[in-house]
Amino acid sequence: MAGEDLESRGVKNRGNGNNPSSYYSTYEENTEKVWTSWLIPVFVVANIVVFVVAMYINNCPDNIQSFERKCFARFLGRFSFQPLKENPLLGPSSSTLEKLGGLKWNKIVHKHEGWRLVTCMWLHAGIVHLVANMLSLIFIGIRLEQQFGFVRIGIIYLLSGFGGSVLSTLFIRNSISVGASGSLWTSWRNALGTFTNWTIYTNKAAAVFTLVFIIAINLAVGILPHVDNFAHIGGFLTGFLLGFVMLLRPQYGWMERLNLPADVRVKSKHKMYQYVLWIIAFALLIAGFVVGLVMLFRGVNGNDHCNWCHYLSCVPTSSWKCDN
Repeated sequence: MAGEDLESRGVKNRGNGNNPSSYYSTYEENTEKVWTSWLIPVFVVANIVVFVVAMYINNCPDNIQSFERKCFARFLGRFSFQPLKENPLLGPSSSTLEKLGGLKWNKIVHKHEGWRLVTCMWLHAGIVHLVANMLSLIFIGIRLEQQFGFVRIGIIYLLSGFGGSVLSTLFIRNSISVGASGSLWTSWRNALGTFTNWTIYTNKAAAVFTLVFIIAINLAVGILPHVDNFAHIGGFLTGFLLGFVMLLRPQYGWMERLNLPADVRVKSKHKMYQYVLWIIAFALLIAGFVVGLVMLFRGVNGNDHCNWCHYLSCVPTSSWKCDN
């Protein structure tokens, strides 16, 4: 009896057979009753407000300087969009985005405006960009905040955005880049939950399909001007590692340990492989941030080490050009 495995015993005592997904379903429900999602809605509102402010400041009709170029949707007045050839995402001009804190390599490295690494992730290049990011944030972020709480989710949001900004500045030199790449941690967190906490998903095929669909949309939008796929990729890498550090789930039976007989052997809260992954992910995070920041402020150009990487962020067409 003393050597009986806690996981199997704990699951059986729940009266749901030996299906571990039933255990995690109950665990997830209990967690959602404890945590009420408020931070993610605040982030969504903040991003929308910042976009409205950016459009107000942009004031296309008063600032456009060529008769050959006309604002799009001029009936909106000062909220009308830049010409589609300049910004196909229905948004403000590059100069407006730069003024409000968009990423600009020269200003960060030579003018010591490191704050742009944070402010850029609250800006959006246009309505298309904004909607794509906010959909990811709403449909996945709210559920994750319910499961893990606002503290961990808030930290992941900010650090993922910062990591994306660092990678972006290493590769993009000649243009402004913006984007709530931090919001995309929601997709990456979902990826982590799908593959390392597989049993919490009742419909696994739907979970994978949703994940792939959201990632595909965001990466597709990222090849348009002003939207930064390097920030998306950097946010993915940072968020993926942060998930191993901050979004660990207890193993089977841990939540039931107080209801089990005293002679049942109690295991640790997490499995050994989870501790190993925690150590590896934490070490990679520290190393990545240190190396990335050192390279950035030394003026290293990532494109010197990858001749084709600039196509990951913008693909030039007859309708627009890229200034990476």
